[in-house]
Amino acid sequence: MITRITLIGLLTLSLSCLAADDKKRKDVYTDPKDAGADFLIQGEYEGEMTLNRGKVKIGGQVIAEGDAKFHVRILTGGLPGDGWDGRGVREAEAQTENGTVIIAGKQFRGSIPDFGKLMVKDGMKLDSTLTRVERKSKTLGEKPPPGAVVLFDGTTADQWEGGKIVGDHQLNNGIVSKKKFKDFKLHVEFILPFMPKAREQGRANSGVYLQDRYEVQVLDSFGLKGEDNECGGIYKQAAPLVNMCYPPLQWQTYDVDFKAARFDKDGKKTEDAVVTIFHNGVKIHDNLKLKRATLGRNDKEDATPGPIHLQNHGDPVFFRNIWVVETK
Repeated sequence: MITRITLIGLLTLSLSCLAADDKKRKDVYTDPKDAGADFLIQGEYEGEMTLNRGKVKIGGQVIAEGDAKFHVRILTGGLPGDGWDGRGVREAEAQTENGTVIIAGKQFRGSIPDFGKLMVKDGMKLDSTLTRVERKSKTLGEKPPPGAVVLFDGTTADQWEGGKIVGDHQLNNGIVSKKKFKDFKLHVEFILPFMPKAREQGRANSGVYLQDRYEVQVLDSFGLKGEDNECGGIYKQAAPLVNMCYPPLQWQTYDVDFKAARFDKDGKKTEDAVVTIFHNGVKIHDNLKLKRATLGRNDKEDATPGPIHLQNHGDPVFFRNIWVVETK
């Protein structure tokens, strides 16, 4: 689902005024109302381009880097998970000058003269300006089926060791589920803080551990390559098939189908754990065999069930709508 964003309310303020206000703010934001001008500009954009084979979708990604600076990517075919093949990309740097974001790079030039509109002038000939969009996962808000184990529905955190309700009926991190699981399907929703001046592993870092053994990385890797230590990666084992990380302060989903490793009577592993994962409704791991547990956590694999662990890495990453269906 895609919602096109219009210029209303606070968004009618000039970019120059908001940029000045940003200097008074902190560098970690959990509420869009406080996030400032850079947050309003950052995001995903869509448009079209006419080639010899006809019209094709064009995707745009504007990544905030703090102090009114941005990295801009133009993707031929559309946005990740919606047409882009992972190869056709042009990149440039940008900075706000007198209320307008000026894009200047060797591959293309352009501007963001007004909220929600990205113009490309040199290097590519688009049919029109790109319009800012906000995508939503098709599994966002999905209700647990009959028989599911509800770990968090916004009303109580009693299913977690150290669990607390924070913010608007959200769940904190650094906690472990009281119930343990063997084979299961997991649904979990998470939201990343806006941290424009942070970089790499310092930018909204957390993780969802399956059986407290295998980490599915949680990170603000919007617009990055999609490595095994970025959002959706199996930490230090496997990169996602596509980087489906949305911009920060948008709710995101993981839907996980997990089969535990098998062991013989002597404790020798006979089958690797296997996982299929959908990130924001797009398949990013397909029957992936996990060769080992994530190093540095619960390194030892065995036949015992394990809990769900929501990692605390010092950043305000929050969760909601978590449920598990145990499978045979």
